[in-house]
Amino acid sequence: MRGYINRTTVSPPSQTQQQTEHIEFYFVLLARQCIELQMGSSQQPSLGEHLDDLCSTLQCLLPQLLSRAHDVKAQPLFKVAQPSDYARLRQLSTPGPPSDINQVIDDAFAIADFRARMSHPRAMAFIPSPVSPYAWVGDMLASAFNTFAGSRLQGSGSSIVEKTMIDWLAAKVGLPDTAGGIFVSGGSMGNLLAMALARDHRLSRGQQASGVIYVSEQTHHSVSKGLRILGFHSSQIHHIPSDDGFRLDPARLAAAIRADREAGLVPFVVVASCGTTNTGAIDPMTEIAKVCKRHGMWLHVDGAYGASAALSATHSHLTAGLCHADSISWDAHKWLFQTYNCGILLVRDRTTLLESFASQGDYLRDALADDEVPNFWDCGLELTRGDRAMRLWFTLRVIGEKRFGEMIDHGFALAEAAEEELGRLRDWEIVSPASMAILAFRFAPGDKTDAERDELNVGISKRLVAENVAGVLTTKLRGVVVMRMCAISPALGVDEMRGIVQQVDKLARGVYGDAGDS
Repeated sequence: MRGYINRTTVSPPSQTQQQTEHIEFYFVLLARQCIELQMGSSQQPSLGEHLDDLCSTLQCLLPQLLSRAHDVKAQPLFKVAQPSDYARLRQLSTPGPPSDINQVIDDAFAIADFRARMSHPRAMAFIPSPVSPYAWVGDMLASAFNTFAGSRLQGSGSSIVEKTMIDWLAAKVGLPDTAGGIFVSGGSMGNLLAMALARDHRLSRGQQASGVIYVSEQTHHSVSKGLRILGFHSSQIHHIPSDDGFRLDPARLAAAIRADREAGLVPFVVVASCGTTNTGAIDPMTEIAKVCKRHGMWLHVDGAYGASAALSATHSHLTAGLCHADSISWDAHKWLFQTYNCGILLVRDRTTLLESFASQGDYLRDALADDEVPNFWDCGLELTRGDRAMRLWFTLRVIGEKRFGEMIDHGFALAEAAEEELGRLRDWEIVSPASMAILAFRFAPGDKTDAERDELNVGISKRLVAENVAGVLTTKLRGVVVMRMCAISPALGVDEMRGIVQQVDKLARGVYGDAGDS
């Protein structure tokens, strides 16, 4: 979206009249389609009245949504329902007789008010989701069309879009022409499917009980969760110590594999990370791939966050090792600015998906795929599935690939500016330098013990959130509490980021003073 990146100013980016009119047009169009589908031919005489009512409602709703998105900086970063709110929320949640649509919309806003604003420019906890408004439109279109995206018969158009997007993304990370994939709900599902593929294609019948999986202590916990669902025991998941940069160590990995083979175990998969959640670390994927090839093992890369850097013109080299992976998980609802429930699993060989997940029922016999358009129900767990690809396709078509890359690059600039600003201030320690737009740091005055510093940093984080300065939460690295920021919003200016660091420092010294007085 033109002008979506705010490089220096502190005011939110404006929505142009043309953009608003485009989105409003789609609202009205979708409203008419929904009414026509719901009313049916028996109620055609009143169709116009219902269309006018709903169109009028949506025309009022759109400016409200855009206004709230525009003014998000004035809203709380986190608003958590308290016990005193529960009764009212339960009342609003309970179905009953028909209600006025405008009242129900007001109730929806009241319910949604209790949430973390993950699109807030100062949302820096976890992995934020600074959604492009065009992703809203793509999501609305997919919802209104309600395409069954499981088979070519029922959704050939959406299936072609999904396959084309998969092929395009696979090419971006350097996978061969044999590659394939599927859109999934997110990284957790992508990792689960990848572990199933690794099991099916690297273990023989009867070997599951002796199979070994290798991860680092920085690997996302969804991998272990998925393995448990697949029937693996926690003792089969071997954690390889990371190096000083929080990256999986290939030498230690190779040594562990050799030792496990000598013990009669069956090493079969390594999970590397391209942009860990804690520090943004990128495991040495090329070296790890060599270890996997030497031992005939599957290499899965969790790129849920960091794979998006492949679309950057200036930072895509950081993802170069992805080309060696057998499978890659990737979340478009993180650094590709999409609404939630838009993840991707890429595989080096698309036939592996069919071999693991294809199944047949008598009632499916008429819905045959062809060589060009797959039945995506044969590529994953879901039979019934919605069209997840449309929102990403729509956003890319409107914004363009170049702008996407610039928006991703902006996140790198924000984290680097924060690190540079912290480096000018006393008592601050950079625990993990800016990597993939993630920075881990710690307020560490010299007169405090590590335990006291831990408590101090927790207190600073709580104050930052309570005073709506920034959504900066804590994590633990090398046994100590650190603060962590992931700033990827294109609406946050670099100068504003520097100002936030100054605010953090001022607040930290206030908390430090309070701690000294207690």
